[in-house]
Amino acid sequence: MQVRFLSQLSLFLAIFTFPQLLISNGNSIFCSAASWGAEIMEFGQPGQDGEPANKGKDGQDSDNLTVFADGSPMTIDLSGENGFPGEDGIQGKDGICEEQPENASQNLHSSDGGNGGDGGDGGNGGNGGSLTVYATDKSYLKQIQVVARGGEGGEPGKGGKGGIGCKCNKSYWNQEVCTGKPGSSDYSCTTKEFKCQDGYDGRDGRNGRKGRDGNLGTLTLINLDKPLVPDRPSATVTVADLKDRGFTLSRNEWENRTGAASLFAPGSIIAARYTELVKRVEQNVLLVWDAPQPVSNFADRQVTLSLAGEKNVQITFPKDVWLETTTIEQNNITEFFVFNAVLEKDVTRLNSQGLSGNGTNLKLNLVDIANKSDLVLTEFSKIRYRVTRSAQESRYRQVFDYKTIYEGSVPSELVDYNRNTFALHLGQLPIPPEYLQPGVAVEVQLIANRSFADNSKEQRIAVREIIPK
Repeated sequence: MQVRFLSQLSLFLAIFTFPQLLISNGNSIFCSAASWGAEIMEFGQPGQDGEPANKGKDGQDSDNLTVFADGSPMTIDLSGENGFPGEDGIQGKDGICEEQPENASQNLHSSDGGNGGDGGDGGNGGNGGSLTVYATDKSYLKQIQVVARGGEGGEPGKGGKGGIGCKCNKSYWNQEVCTGKPGSSDYSCTTKEFKCQDGYDGRDGRNGRKGRDGNLGTLTLINLDKPLVPDRPSATVTVADLKDRGFTLSRNEWENRTGAASLFAPGSIIAARYTELVKRVEQNVLLVWDAPQPVSNFADRQVTLSLAGEKNVQITFPKDVWLETTTIEQNNITEFFVFNAVLEKDVTRLNSQGLSGNGTNLKLNLVDIANKSDLVLTEFSKIRYRVTRSAQESRYRQVFDYKTIYEGSVPSELVDYNRNTFALHLGQLPIPPEYLQPGVAVEVQLIANRSFADNSKEQRIAVREIIPK
């Protein structure tokens, strides 16, 4: 048994909506209303709600198709499949009715019907297929009728009907109600009016929604008589591959246009907007190795190619490869000539060969152990000449009392160069003679700028020695 209470608001709405409740059998309105506001006893069992229905299956998209048009008549159907209808909602069950209790001292409510299940949505229509047409003449399309409509959305399912509520056998009755203990002073009895309310019919389920129609198929038009090769406007290849086989960069240029249906035979159905290939740009790139250095020293290095314009090719070598090059473009071929090549690691390999001579004949001797100085320009941009009084100690341990005697550039006329060897005439710099004598401990700090083509790098060299006799 279920018991429920009417709120004061519900009572007010009931009186406002049904003014006949104001009439009572000799009892005041408040007495009658108070009786209905007492406990309410349910009898019977409510009907079961209906299950919501399943959505309809979506229609399948059409397959895509590629054709080569040559003016022959052709009929093409690329329509999407229609969506399937949604299922109907299940009807709610009627309330399970029972005999109304006799002479009840409570208000009664019979059992309600179950709600109907919601109807299922219709399935979406399938999309029309994409059509790709190769045609060297647009007039060939007039011989083709294409239907690429989208499938229709499926019909919605209907909501299930609500179940029927149970009815009362007797709507009103009077019943004596006593309070207190018989024989006591507070014992009293009164006659009250009670009511039985019919069970409510269940709510009908919501109808489903119609499925969405599929999209129209689309057209791609290509002005070629052979399959289009995918574009490749950039690539990364090795030096060896670029020299031996070359590489072709390409880019397909497209335009979006409207009026696709008007290109085909009357009655054709297809989306208005279509894509047309207006140009295919191809540029062959070749590496011509005219450098005396073996290409095998650079064969595995990665080269990045990119097509910047219609014929403009950007060729980017790794930063550690220094090149002397020129580029020649003719027709659809870009030739990249390499005349000299140096690895960056071989640019900064100047080693000290120590001091020689003394006085005005003091020299600092250097050698390029990479043997690249016939290609790489060398400038000694800065030199610092320092001395210490701890001549003997400097042979065996680190000393820290060096004093700068000269700091500046090395004039080019004071540098002798011969087959990857350099001799810097320190004795010709403006250095006081007493700091050029045998036995003086010196530190020479030197900055060499090494440059080739558009590249340059600094090398710092530090030499600590005692001027020889």
